Amino acid sequence: MVTPLQLDPTAIANGVNNVWILVVCFLIFFMQPGFALLESGQVRAKNVGNVLMKNMTDWTLGVLVFFIVGAAFSSIVGMVTTPGVPLSVGGAFSYINDPTAYIGWFFGAVFAMTAATIVSGAVAGRMSYKAYVFVAAAMTAVIYPAMPGIAWGGSGLVSGAGYLGQLIGVGYLDFAGATIVHMCGGLAGLVGAKMVGPRKGRFDSNGNSQAIPGHSMLLAVLGTLFLAFGWYGFNVGTQATVLAVSDGAVAFNGGALGQVVLNTTLGMGAGGVAAMIVSASWQGKPDPLWAANGLLAGLVAVTGAVPHVTWWGGVILGGIAGALVLPTYRWVVDSLKIDDVCGVFAVHGSAGAIGTILIPFFGVTASGGYTFLGVDQLVMQVVGVAVVGTWTVLATIVAFKIADVLFGLRVSESEEEEGLDQSEHGVSVYPEFVPNQSRGEGTVATDGGDVRTDGGEPAEDAEVTGDE
Repeated sequence: MVTPLQLDPTAIANGVNNVWILVVCFLIFFMQPGFALLESGQVRAKNVGNVLMKNMTDWTLGVLVFFIVGAAFSSIVGMVTTPGVPLSVGGAFSYINDPTAYIGWFFGAVFAMTAATIVSGAVAGRMSYKAYVFVAAAMTAVIYPAMPGIAWGGSGLVSGAGYLGQLIGVGYLDFAGATIVHMCGGLAGLVGAKMVGPRKGRFDSNGNSQAIPGHSMLLAVLGTLFLAFGWYGFNVGTQATVLAVSDGAVAFNGGALGQVVLNTTLGMGAGGVAAMIVSASWQGKPDPLWAANGLLAGLVAVTGAVPHVTWWGGVILGGIAGALVLPTYRWVVDSLKIDDVCGVFAVHGSAGAIGTILIPFFGVTASGGYTFLGVDQLVMQVVGVAVVGTWTVLATIVAFKIADVLFGLRVSESEEEEGLDQSEHGVSVYPEFVPNQSRGEGTVATDGGDVRTDGGEPAEDAEVTGDE
């Protein structure tokens, strides 16, 4: 007699869900090469190697720091900002020797690395590598980890169980980190760019901004598309329950997954189209780089909102963020006089804040209909954004000040003129175009000048649009 195979529905669901989490984490990791390409394309050729080194440092150093310190610090923040939860430092570090906790740790780690990597795009071209290493460690040890600690995991200051959550009566809505991850990184980058100071030649003697073109729009746009691909892991992966168990049966959670993937896609599209329209109106012609930035801003804006808003709400949120990305960047550069090379505040900072605050106005019901999520929820969204912003700004100022004392924030003028690839790392990303003084060969100028490949006249169509 054959005994029927006994399957535990809960075990099946847990197994599938954990494999799903691993797969989406691999997708989120793919955002790292996206950031590397995006940032590399927007800097001068002489600084590409430095950008690549900083991006690799974010990941390699960051995962070590987040494992040793960051994840535990996040848990401690959650404990101390939630009433009735005792502080247990040992409990906060319990994941270190618990193999069953490693997948969950990895899921948190890829989000932490995303927040840290955003900063490098703002301070490119003049920040000391040693100082940057310190800041990257601070981002993954303390600055970012405090954010999920106050909002995610069912506890923390602005969660429903936290002090502010109980006071206001609702918990903060930020599904996949529009503010917890992206606004944190964008604000940290803005503060860092202000403290490091602008690149030489970025502003003239009258304080007017001067364009410093990046060396490859191709790399920047390819990086954008890499990021968009990884973003599906970022947003859809946060919907970590693929299979649910109900009444002893396994059910596919397709509706929740579909809601997230639809709003992610529509927000991305709306952001890109809105930025195309605004750049065409602002500059006379649609700009590919601003379309790319708008696409990313649209993604950021809906990242916290994807399961909470209607499909048309996702379109509106993405469109608003995409439309504002160019004006916001010009405000940062022209009014605040901050040299944010890759526009990380416009793309990640302000877009994350706007998209998250407006969530209650576009609420979705379980059946897909519309509902206003309430005044209490709107108040909590504003308060949550203020908490995230205040912590990020203050903690980043402290980290950069310590880095300045220990290492000095920026390289010397001569090192900046030479390029950080040579002065900081002794390499050239484009060695065939580096001048050979002994043979008098031609070059591709690495200072944003004319492109010369054979020692003759400047190559035709050599101009590359950069961060203006």
